[in-house]
Amino acid sequence: MSWVYVGKTDIYYIEEGQGQPFVFIHGAISCSQTWFQQFEAFRNRFRAIAYDSVNHGYSSNSPRDEEEPDRVNELEGFLAALGIERPILAGNSMGAMTLLRWGLRHPDGAAALIPSGAGIGEGTGTPPPPRAERQPISDDVLFLSAGTALTDRFRAEQPLLHQRYIRVRSTGTRLEAERHPRRPASATAADRAIIHERIGSVRSPMCIIVGSLDGAVPAAARLHKAVPHSEYHVIERAPHNVYYEAAAQYNTIVADFLGRVL
Repeated sequence: MSWVYVGKTDIYYIEEGQGQPFVFIHGAISCSQTWFQQFEAFRNRFRAIAYDSVNHGYSSNSPRDEEEPDRVNELEGFLAALGIERPILAGNSMGAMTLLRWGLRHPDGAAALIPSGAGIGEGTGTPPPPRAERQPISDDVLFLSAGTALTDRFRAEQPLLHQRYIRVRSTGTRLEAERHPRRPASATAADRAIIHERIGSVRSPMCIIVGSLDGAVPAAARLHKAVPHSEYHVIERAPHNVYYEAAAQYNTIVADFLGRVL
C-alpha cells in the first residue's frame, strides 16, 4: 500500500511491474482497484500504476462545501511525485476527461492516450446545461450501486466480479463524499468547451474505446473525428465501464494498439 501527498490530498496508489509507466485513471465513484484486470494483463510488460483521485477510494477527502481540487493538476502532481515522464495514460469516463484535458497541456507529452467511456460535445457554442446537484445518500447506505456502469446481464453472469466492483469502490472516503456532496466540480463548462476547440492539437497516439451500450458513443465518435490520427473501437454489448465488464476485449485492443505505436 502506497501513498503520496499531492497538493492537499493524500493520494493512495497501487503499482506493479517494471518498464514504461502505464497509468490508469478511474471514473467518478470508482477507484484504482477496479483496474485489477488491466494490471493482470499488462504488469509483465509495463510499470502499471493506478491511483485514487481525491474523494475516492483510499485517498483523502477535500473540505466540505469547497470546490474539488482540479483533477488535471492532481494528475500532474502525481506524475511529478513519482518521477514519471511520457506515460501511457488510460482513463474511463471522468478519468478519460482528465487525460484529455492533460493532453491539451501536453500535446505530445504522452507515449499514448487511451480514453474510454467519454468524448467531446457537439461544439455548438452553447454551454452544456448545469449538472444536476447531487443529493446526499442516507447514513444507512454502505454499498454504492453500479447503476448503468455495468449491465444486468453482467450481474447475472458474473456475480462475483459485479460484487467486487461494488465493494472496492464503497470506501469510507467515497461514502463521506456521497453523504456530503456539496463539493463543486472543478471541470467547468468552459473547460469542456476548450477540449472541443483544441483537442485536435494533441499529437500523442490515441486509442478511443467505448461500449456500444454507453450513452457516450456519440461523444466518443466526435472525439475520433476531431483527432484524425486516433483509433476508434466500439465493443458490442459493453456498457459505460467497458474496461471492467469487457476486460478481455478491452485489453486485446489496448495491447494491439500499444504494440503498433510504441
